Amino acid sequence: SVDFHLCLNLPFRRNNKLDYSITIHVSLSGALFLLNSTFLLTEWGARVSLGWVCECVAAFMHYSLLCCFTWMAIEALHLYLLLIRVFNTYYKHYLLKLSLAGWGIPGVIVATSLGVKDFKQFYGVTQLIMSDTNTTNEICWITDDSFFYSLNLVYFTLIFVFNFGILMAVASSFCKMKQAIKSNSMLRAKAKGKLMGVPQRFSASCKSGLTLLGLTCLMGTSWGLAFLGSGYVNYPILYLFCILNSLQGFFIFLWICLSAKKQKKRQMEEKLSSSPVRTSDVKSE
Repeated sequence: SVDFHLCLNLPFRRNNKLDYSITIHVSLSGALFLLNSTFLLTEWGARVSLGWVCECVAAFMHYSLLCCFTWMAIEALHLYLLLIRVFNTYYKHYLLKLSLAGWGIPGVIVATSLGVKDFKQFYGVTQLIMSDTNTTNEICWITDDSFFYSLNLVYFTLIFVFNFGILMAVASSFCKMKQAIKSNSMLRAKAKGKLMGVPQRFSASCKSGLTLLGLTCLMGTSWGLAFLGSGYVNYPILYLFCILNSLQGFFIFLWICLSAKKQKKRQMEEKLSSSPVRTSDVKSE
């Protein structure tokens, strides 16, 4: 049978050197680590008397956020090349190009924003007003609201639409694959006089659901909850948004560990199946 989870982490199986999935996962995890680490410095930077410190913290946090969005799009693109466009997917210096896009495009955007600070200051101390207590809190972040919404919102919206489309296409391909595997399994079971029980079907459905949940975390589609964080459903949606996206790095870590475990198991099975069995070594006691 076809192991879909394994296929997601063993692209371009013609050559193990071209297995880039783990590297892309680690890059996304690194971007999330930079974002969360920089966020912890935003209040400290606002209390420092030197203005350039807060400006650097805000700019680096913005850079980390854009890197996260970009690497989420790269995850979706890599998945598209792996599962949808299967053939003619070899590109010269593939990982180098992805790295330049993942770390370079946000760098160009932030560097340009810093370069025009003589005309317009985009980074610095920003006051946040708590709606329930009417208290203010100062952090280092983007100071211009129009710049924040015109750049971050548009950038994320484009990536979210792209990733959501890829997720739907992969889910459709996944369902077709599972249906084909199920049909073949039923035919073999009928031939042997055995049918798949309810627990087995439930276990297969759970594995499929967890796989799609993992893809959702990898491509950051849970960030789309930010579009629903208004009106009467504001607080529940925002809590869900914070919980899911705060644990996104942990989910990716679990995904990498399970992928590495499955990859090692598959390699051991292939090694055992490819090694010839010598009848002279078999001794009856």
